[in-house]
Amino acid sequence: MESLLDLYREVRERFPEAAARADLEHKRRGIEVDPEYAYLWVEHLAYALNSQMTKGIPFPQHEALFRFFSDALTRGGDEVKQCIDVAFVENLFWHVDTALAQDYWRGLPQPLKDLYIGFHGAAP
Repeated sequence: MESLLDLYREVRERFPEAAARADLEHKRRGIEVDPEYAYLWVEHLAYALNSQMTKGIPFPQHEALFRFFSDALTRGGDEVKQCIDVAFVENLFWHVDTALAQDYWRGLPQPLKDLYIGFHGAAP
């Protein structure tokens, strides 16, 4: 996976339920679902996952998606890595109660944890 467009397409293909939730979040904010807005869509995917955390959906339901993003950090080009860092990881756990975030934090792959702590300075 070299490009952000590749990341966007692969997430949509491999994780259709998560992609549908990201689409809803994207549309709710008045943005057309279009590959042109892939970077922002990845941010909205993080918000959709935050909503799942808030609803108490257990981590294993999204574990494969988080592993995919962790793997993409090593396989992706610079554009992909920056998007995962800035649009995805920095927005995870936003407005999620600490108790509800713990299951996800424990299961989060270490490369994503490292990015999160690198930006926020601490675990959620």
